[in-house]
Amino acid sequence: MQAPLVKLDSPIRLGMIGMTAGNGHPYSWSAIINGFSLAAFRQLCPFPGIVEYLGKEKESQRIQAAQVTHVYCNQLEDAKKVAQCALIPNVVEKPEEMLGQIDALIIATDIGAEHVERARPFVEAGLPIFIDKPLCDRQADLQVFSGWLKQGLAIMSSSSLRYCKELRPYHGCCSELGQLRHIFAPMAKQWETYGIHALEAVYPILGPGFVSIQSLGETDARVLLLKHRSGCLVSIACIEDLHYGGAICLGGTHGHKEILFSDTYQAFRDQLLDFINFLQSGVRPYPFSETEELMRLLIGGIESQQQGNIEVLI
Repeated sequence: MQAPLVKLDSPIRLGMIGMTAGNGHPYSWSAIINGFSLAAFRQLCPFPGIVEYLGKEKESQRIQAAQVTHVYCNQLEDAKKVAQCALIPNVVEKPEEMLGQIDALIIATDIGAEHVERARPFVEAGLPIFIDKPLCDRQADLQVFSGWLKQGLAIMSSSSLRYCKELRPYHGCCSELGQLRHIFAPMAKQWETYGIHALEAVYPILGPGFVSIQSLGETDARVLLLKHRSGCLVSIACIEDLHYGGAICLGGTHGHKEILFSDTYQAFRDQLLDFINFLQSGVRPYPFSETEELMRLLIGGIESQQQGNIEVLI
């Protein structure tokens, strides 16, 4: 298989694949790229939060460099609703029907164990792919993705919390707080699917160099303790029924800061723009080694719990 050259001209034809329980990204991401019908969203979209934040945006606003031209969902009726809401002209019954019709693919599902097989037909066709968080949740799958990257495949994955505007001033620099000693990042739902949000919010602040991770507590209510080479400790409370408002707390030798973030539309838009800019330029916005380290942390948290809450070295 020959590595593709990623440098696509506009408009880029995108395929959208979804949908998993509780994850409305095929709706929201397609709408951010294509524009949308708010009336259709109010009638058809089963995610009130998406309807709420899209209602604050202009229906005509869209990302000009790309268009979602094809959509597939596990249930055909879901795909039809997404298409109507987000102005997508083509609904397919099988993902492979998109091959030859699109320039790049977005896999908007959040079950990491499914992503290798969802991506495989498109990887084999040489298409660039963006994969929703988490990229994977098993070591064997991470090895597959890393192997594809070594062949030159254009694959990206991220959490939208990497793009929160409120956190950006602290990416790589927290001098006003002195030396960071502790970061607390609460997160709702399951570690396996939502832990990556907290991890990726923290990662650009500290940078690479995580040493270990340890899971404490039960499956639906646990605290993950991470150690970074800088000496900073990170604790992530991942609790199934937590009402999560979007916050992170930084503590340093000179002060502390609680940061609230709430602009979901902006974070998603900037996340998608990063992928589209990558398709246009061929230049990664950040090295894939960061995604690999984040996946090792996510997988390490799973392994820690499975092995009696031991400390897992990264």
